[in-house]
Amino acid sequence: MVFYFKARPDAGDYTIFMGLDKFENEELIKYGFPEDVWFHVDKMSSAHVYLRLHKGQGFDDISEGVLEDCAQLVKANSIQGNKVNNVDVVYTPWCNLKKTASMDVGQVGFHNSKMVRTIRVEKRVNEIVNRLNKTKVERTPDLRAEREAVNAAERAERKLHLREKKKREEIERLEKERQAEMRSYKGLMVSDKMTSNKDIASSNKSLQELEDDFM
Repeated sequence: MVFYFKARPDAGDYTIFMGLDKFENEELIKYGFPEDVWFHVDKMSSAHVYLRLHKGQGFDDISEGVLEDCAQLVKANSIQGNKVNNVDVVYTPWCNLKKTASMDVGQVGFHNSKMVRTIRVEKRVNEIVNRLNKTKVERTPDLRAEREAVNAAERAERKLHLREKKKREEIERLEKERQAEMRSYKGLMVSDKMTSNKDIASSNKSLQELEDDFM
């Protein structure tokens, strides 16, 4: 089971989601998208909350409002963190999550600690949490199939771009050849390299003159 939420409308169409338990968290870790950003209460147990950005965006593009929505949702879904103030929430791109065989189910580390950021949540804001909960939808998605569908679409897009690139290169090659032929033809047509009919006539004897010489 995965729970889906909608971020504040004025920030744009952003989806926030989290797993029911550590087993769903494990699936979300395994089949995440490049556009996903992971949130968790620092040094405490909490839900693994994800924000799905738009394609081409990075976590530098997260607005303050959406960031606050995610941080409040993480805090509200931490048994310990929900009871105290001044909680730190860490967040990082999904691609920075590190999973090894020795880790427990749902446990993660980071490939690069410099890609992990922290936001301080002073207190729970019920207005934000209640607004998010009103958008809550429960689904049981096939995360693997969704990820494979995205991979297939990305492969198809790469193939299309490659075909278009080859087509452009072929057009450019043919145009260069045409330009080279034009330059070569113009070179042959340069006036000082050409002999006119008048020049030929003046430099050669007429048929009558040749006959007169012969006689």
